[in-house]
Amino acid sequence: MANERNGFLPIKTNTFDRIFISVVLFIAISLFWMRFVEAYAPLWVAVLLSAVLGQWIIRKG
Repeated sequence: MANERNGFLPIKTNTFDRIFISVVLFIAISLFWMRFVEAYAPLWVAVLLSAVLGQWIIRKG
């Protein structure tokens, strides 16, 4: 694959791999947030956190 690269992730990834990892992370953070944190902070905070992390993984991962 021509678009593979090494980033901070411990594997070689292409753009689709990094997007997939970001989506899985978004789901995991949302489920964790709804179970343990939602009583203390609203869900939009988890969405914002997931979006920032996802963007960072897609760009630098």
